[in-house]
Amino acid sequence: MDGGQQYNPRTVEEVFRDFKSRRAGMIKALTTDVEDFFQQCDPEKENLCLYGFPNERWEVNLPAEEVPPELPEPALGINFARDGMQEKDWLSLVAVHSDAWLLAVAFYFGARFGFDKADRKRLFNMINDLPTIYEVVTGAAKKQSKEKSAVSNHSSSKAKPNPKRVTESQREVPKSLQLKDDDEDEEGLEEEEDEHGDALCGACGENYGQDEFWICCDICEKWFHGKCVKITPARAEHIKQYKCPSCSNKRART
Repeated sequence: MDGGQQYNPRTVEEVFRDFKSRRAGMIKALTTDVEDFFQQCDPEKENLCLYGFPNERWEVNLPAEEVPPELPEPALGINFARDGMQEKDWLSLVAVHSDAWLLAVAFYFGARFGFDKADRKRLFNMINDLPTIYEVVTGAAKKQSKEKSAVSNHSSSKAKPNPKRVTESQREVPKSLQLKDDDEDEEGLEEEEDEHGDALCGACGENYGQDEFWICCDICEKWFHGKCVKITPARAEHIKQYKCPSCSNKRART
């Protein structure tokens, strides 16, 4: 069933536009037109489905009679559970099944018109950039958007990386930027050298090396060569609080 229209998108872009339009229609049914949608889903009626169309309209109707149908069918009988649970839970459940149906329709077109692996991946990535109907209906999309904005603002306000963890990749950044702006890089290197230049490794007593991985104990605040305390950059990324061997032994004796 497709709103009385014969519509066959053949390119990734056309399938994505079709996906967005159907999605828009179904979101309307579950949000702005929710009262009308609720009334149409009478449990006394037969198996009903929620359809979204390429013209951004929606419809509650019986499933297609022919088997197999022209397009994949949505969840059958969404009306039967309407009065058996809280309205928000029912709408959330319909939203989840609507998301599944939209994906089925999009990849049905992809299979029908021979999308290769690269096209299918591109289509999925385009779809995945949009919030799901479920996320829109439950409000999770707005929450995620606020969290992303907060994280973005927090990240942009940071002037320097965490001085407790100095990785080799962080050391390489100023070198790559040197091609663009030598003056800025020299200032950045000087700041980093000033920060660690006077430090001595708590294990071997050697000076700080610019190209070496360097880690600081969160207890005694002494710096150590990663190789001296057997800590790699990859392992350091997963350490929330680093304790050097000496501090670890003191805690064990205590």
